[in-house]
Amino acid sequence: MALTNFLKLGKRKECVGCSRTLLLAICTYTDRLRHGGFLRNERENALLSAIEESRRRTFLLAEEYHRESMLVQWEQVKQRVLHTLLGAGEDALDFSQDVEPSFISEVGAPGRSALDSVEVAYGRQIYVFNEKVVNGHVQPNLGDLCASVADSLDDKNVSDMWLMVKQMTDVLLVPAKDTLKSRVSVEMQMAFVRQALTFLESSYKKYTMMTVFGNLHQAQLGGVPGTYQLVHSFLNIKLPGPMPGMQDGEVEGHPVWAVIYYCLRCGDLAAAMQVVNRAQHQLGDFKTWFQEYMNSPDRRLAPATENKVRLYYRCVLRNSTDPYKRAVFCLIGKCDIADNHGEVADKTEDYLWLKLSQVCFDEDGSSSPQDRLTLAHLQKQLLEDYGESHFSASQQPFLYFQVLFLTAQFEAAIAFLFRVERLHSHAVHVALALYELKLLLKSSGQSAQLLSQEPGDPPMVRRLNFIRLLMLYTRKFEATDPREALQYFYFLRNEKDNQGENMFMRCVSELVIESREFDMLLGRLEKDGSRKPGVIDKFAGDTRAIIAKVASEAENKGLFEEAVKLYELGKNPDKVLELMNKLLSPVIAQVSAPQSNKERLKNMALGIAERYRNNGIAGEKSVDGTFYLLLDLMTFFDEYHAGHIDRAYDVMERLKLVPLSQDQVEERVAAFRNFSDEVRHNLSEVLLATMNILFTQYKRLKGVTAGTPGRQQRTLEDRDSVLRSQARALITFAGMIPYRMAGDTNARLVQMEVLMN
Repeated sequence: MALTNFLKLGKRKECVGCSRTLLLAICTYTDRLRHGGFLRNERENALLSAIEESRRRTFLLAEEYHRESMLVQWEQVKQRVLHTLLGAGEDALDFSQDVEPSFISEVGAPGRSALDSVEVAYGRQIYVFNEKVVNGHVQPNLGDLCASVADSLDDKNVSDMWLMVKQMTDVLLVPAKDTLKSRVSVEMQMAFVRQALTFLESSYKKYTMMTVFGNLHQAQLGGVPGTYQLVHSFLNIKLPGPMPGMQDGEVEGHPVWAVIYYCLRCGDLAAAMQVVNRAQHQLGDFKTWFQEYMNSPDRRLAPATENKVRLYYRCVLRNSTDPYKRAVFCLIGKCDIADNHGEVADKTEDYLWLKLSQVCFDEDGSSSPQDRLTLAHLQKQLLEDYGESHFSASQQPFLYFQVLFLTAQFEAAIAFLFRVERLHSHAVHVALALYELKLLLKSSGQSAQLLSQEPGDPPMVRRLNFIRLLMLYTRKFEATDPREALQYFYFLRNEKDNQGENMFMRCVSELVIESREFDMLLGRLEKDGSRKPGVIDKFAGDTRAIIAKVASEAENKGLFEEAVKLYELGKNPDKVLELMNKLLSPVIAQVSAPQSNKERLKNMALGIAERYRNNGIAGEKSVDGTFYLLLDLMTFFDEYHAGHIDRAYDVMERLKLVPLSQDQVEERVAAFRNFSDEVRHNLSEVLLATMNILFTQYKRLKGVTAGTPGRQQRTLEDRDSVLRSQARALITFAGMIPYRMAGDTNARLVQMEVLMN
């Protein structure tokens, strides 16, 4: 480059001294070529450029990996925050709730339990249920167990909720293999409607009885016990005087259509037939139609009869002033689905009963679509068209839950109830009861929203993110009550996340890492090497897979000491020794002190070594050898720092790590290639300590040699020569090994060796 520049300068003749400078450059260039210095310099520059480029690319790649890792971790944190916010209701910051101690944990986390009394009561039933499942006993009905909690709470809303859940889930003869296929089948939906009607009718009959027995004087209860007499007494209270617009006469002082309607509302068709028989001369063809309706197994008239009833309704009754008569005809003929019959169905339960009674499932084409009320249409109307505001859901959450649940929208009902902070536990346990009965439609991915709809699902089908629901619920108390959280995680034993990982194992590993209750949950090692079982043992026959998962998670999070204990618990000596080597390597050259890092790790390593020696356990050969070599080096440094120079020298001599004579140098250099990085990392300190021992022995020998006569002096001089030879061997070894030692190690070694001459 310089030569080219000078030649250009010569051609331009821009300076007077160009010829002289050019001649000097040519001489210099020729000299470089002659001695090979120029080519060597160019080669070194090329190597350095390649190294620098490789270094730059490596750093860029490392930065890219680090950025991707941080993005993944941040995404996980965001998901957790969003899940928490999603599960938080208006009372999310209310810390005033009463809490009770854990009912299962023998040794809980410091402080009080995070479970309130309702959660404790539910948790006890979950514990009982899991005990039966784990021990192979007959599996109890989880809904029945949870319903027993309502009895102890003295809360009518909760009691009614669990009665409804039990009623609506009493539809399966055989467990469903495909929940979606089962749920959308006509047979199952018809069963849901029948169960909902039965529940609403039974509830109304109880209400009627309470009304009558609360007003006995006005009700004038008497006669033959039964629904007919009960309705008669109820109407004495509800309709005390004559009602304008009533048609077709009366029965024992009450409008005939009102008596029929309330008998139907109480679910007693026989009582309604009794009224029809008494007033048949006033009702025309209605007796024939009602008799057919009563004898139908699905409360449905034949298509021809239904068309007659609908035609009669359109021609004669549509503008009738008797609301009860219109309601009765709409019930048995399933007609005029747009009329809400607000005069008689003045409560939400009445409206729901009336609409469910009008739901059709057949596709016979006997009526136009706008005259047929399907279950899907009713579901859409209640969930989307009316919605929460119409039913004042924030003030009456149990009512809106009932509306959704009785129309077989279980997932939407649970998701709604879970959004109310104080009702979290009820929602979760309803979901668990449905899950065990294989009636719950679950999201296919863990990242889905709490309530979602997936491609290919029927229009009104919603899915519940069951995994997220449980994880949101247990997050409140998993740090203080890990045993109770484990009971809930057991329900996830057959669930997998988006990556195919078992959710039970994943949740358990996160629970153990977060709570740090390693011994309680996973068990612990006794002094003899045997394992004391932990809580996890009753949930898994082979706990090694779970322990290995937790150990791996601990290792990934940098909790190496905990990971060592877990790997030993899971009988994985290779990982135990590998991690112990990483832990021991940075501390073996340090000075031991009570309660220090080194002292703790040293005791931990010695305990492992003793257990492995007593039980004949060994890891992979190279890892095993490194572990015991590090222990020996720790002994060497302990003796060295304690001032026991001769004992430290004896240890180093037995280890054969560094050469102590010139004829050992090549052998030790060759052996050095087989040492692991954990050993090589300490080589500088080993060489300096060994050289210092030799220098100390040399100084001590010099002090003894002075004034020693004859033969002893020659012996000491020979020893002096040996020490200097050993020092030179160390210097030679340090220069030959293919390893870059830290700092000024070589300079210090040479300095001490010089002082020995």
